[in-house]
Amino acid sequence: MDQKNDIRKYIERHKRRHGIRPAGDRALWQVQRFLRRTLNIREGRASYNTIRKRFVNGARLTGTHLCILVAAMLVACIGLDTDSDIAIIGAMLICPLMGSVLAIAYGLATLDRAVMRDALSGLVLQMAFCLATSAVYFSLSPIAEFTNALIENSNPTAWDLLVALIGGFAGALGNSRDQEPATLISGVAVATALMPPLCAAGFGISSNDAMIFFGALYEFGVNVVFIALSADMVLLLLRAPLKRDLNGDGIVTEEEEKEAQMMSRTIRHRLLLGTVIFAIPCLFFTADMVKEASEDTIVAADQYNAAQTAQELEIVCPEFVEYSVGAETSATGNDSDVERELVARVTTTTDLDASDRYMIENLIRLDVPELDRVEFEVA
Repeated sequence: MDQKNDIRKYIERHKRRHGIRPAGDRALWQVQRFLRRTLNIREGRASYNTIRKRFVNGARLTGTHLCILVAAMLVACIGLDTDSDIAIIGAMLICPLMGSVLAIAYGLATLDRAVMRDALSGLVLQMAFCLATSAVYFSLSPIAEFTNALIENSNPTAWDLLVALIGGFAGALGNSRDQEPATLISGVAVATALMPPLCAAGFGISSNDAMIFFGALYEFGVNVVFIALSADMVLLLLRAPLKRDLNGDGIVTEEEEKEAQMMSRTIRHRLLLGTVIFAIPCLFFTADMVKEASEDTIVAADQYNAAQTAQELEIVCPEFVEYSVGAETSATGNDSDVERELVARVTTTTDLDASDRYMIENLIRLDVPELDRVEFEVA
């Protein structure tokens, strides 16, 4: 029996090796093969040493790096202070913060504590420079006011979270390619918007507004955490090698290999749990925003109190069926002239007499004093 099973397995392996498949499975196999080739992100990957250099070098701090950071923050402050989208985009293009975030993701993905420690401390230092620069600017600016751009960058939503996830995925994937990823990284920097929230937080410091400060700082944190999470996912898919020499003695033992694998799984589980918890306030903010938008839509749609008027008509008029009010346009004698009227329509089961119509019209005008006319219809 075992011999027959061995022969059957040998025949199946031989068929797979030579592409011999049943007719029914051949089409499915070809589709799967096409999808694997099309969606294979490992194809075109740079060497692991090149990937490491790109991720690590992006977080190195120099005098030039910090000067560019301050310049980018000043441009962002001007953009948020004057509601200039061009200035804000320009600041994000030259902003060097993305390098530190990607380096943090690389340190987490490969268990390289030195890289993660340096990248994290570098990010904190850059945040301090950004907050100090923006606070000083808004303290000295003669026109420092709470603009729409400041509002947008101090209220995190689920859409910011999604953009950070997608942007981090694209940034990490671009850093892993054979080609230089300069253009792609610039686009990711604009999409994920790391600089403007820090600028808004600096405005909160200068204006002593804790709500603005913490809201903007939380939006910056959402961007950082979810960029790092998606970049870590890319490095996991690329099978970036772990740093297995945990004690730094130059020798990788079997125990260190097992410990590195276990630690990698533990860190990823904790990272995933932490990001989910970190996103909860953002989801609440989004739910409140959607609720407010829905309420505004309802108010705008019922600006003439149509629902309340319909209830009143139903009480005073047994024949009442339907009520609506809205603006109508009609052409006048000249083709270029258009006349706009506010018209109410009342539908009843039977034709009303003059006294009932007069009463209903007066009732409607209590809620819609600017009404031009009332039209009565019989259902």
